[in-house]
Amino acid sequence: MAKAIRQIKQAIPNPAEEQAQAISDILEELTKNREAIMSTIGILKGLHEMRVLEIVHGLIDQRTEVGVIAIQQINQPEMHNTIKNGMGAFKFLGSLQPAQLETILDGVGLGLKRLSKTGQQGEKQTIWKMRRRLRSPEIRAAMTTMVDFLEGMGQAFLKNKQNNQ
Repeated sequence: MAKAIRQIKQAIPNPAEEQAQAISDILEELTKNREAIMSTIGILKGLHEMRVLEIVHGLIDQRTEVGVIAIQQINQPEMHNTIKNGMGAFKFLGSLQPAQLETILDGVGLGLKRLSKTGQQGEKQTIWKMRRRLRSPEIRAAMTTMVDFLEGMGQAFLKNKQNNQ
């Protein structure tokens, strides 16, 4: 029969051995990731030359004062409005279908391109030319779109007015 174990000796590693193992592990990881380490060193060197690291170090040293100033700036009513407007803009963009937004932005881009050409050429339009141009399919599509846009905006205004009453 086997002898009962009465004492357990726990192997306590030597601090020098632990340090040697840690250095070995670090060197192994450095050799495996040489390109990433060299790239990181290059980035840090560039930031140091631009004195960005000094600025970051200063911000960290003065973080309490910087935090107080940041909170004071955020607590201003204008900043509250900016944050609310930003949230509203993101909500609006989220409500649009990507195809709708693309169509709108394409139309705005082409319209601005035509506007700049007209401004550069400086060609004056007579009322008769304008009347003739109103019959073009592009103008009719734009006018119909603008009327629908105005109608939708009017509905939103009236709905908002009713909700406020």
